[in-house]
Amino acid sequence: MVRGAYTLARVAVTVRAAASWLWWLGVVAAVPGTAVTFSPTGRRIGVMAGAALFVVAAVAAFAIRGGRYEARARAASRAAKSVYLQDRRVTVRGWLRRRRWWLLLAFLVALASSALLPCAGGMLLGGVGAGLWARSLRLGILERGQDALLWVRPDGDRTAYQLTGIAAGDAGPGGGRRRR
Repeated sequence: MVRGAYTLARVAVTVRAAASWLWWLGVVAAVPGTAVTFSPTGRRIGVMAGAALFVVAAVAAFAIRGGRYEARARAASRAAKSVYLQDRRVTVRGWLRRRRWWLLLAFLVALASSALLPCAGGMLLGGVGAGLWARSLRLGILERGQDALLWVRPDGDRTAYQLTGIAAGDAGPGGGRRRR
């Protein structure tokens, strides 16, 4: 157990932040692919391959390692009264700062892949984002079922989840904005 005050960030907010950024970067990378006419495979084949990659990536992002949330939620302990709960914006900003170069690299690769398979790279990124969005919805169902929100230390052990009441923080179950 940690002594003193420390910060907690919502698990579902971090998953939802990844989903949102990957989705929109995928959309922006796929749109210029619709205008590519010089591809060796052609626009139609690129879009069809991109659609298949979208579905495969969405299912993979949703299914792979998805059971770890349930296992970690069962092993979670109650959060102490001395913790600081991070705001949604602070959590998203911290997540983005740690991964901005990887996101830029993924976007540039998806954009450049339009020369070979138009739209496919962007649709792959969008599929990963859609799968992570579905995973955040599954986390919301898990949080509602437990009647508790899942939190993690952003600067510490990411496998040790902590629980608070359902009304804590500014994000509802699943990481979305709380409805008033």
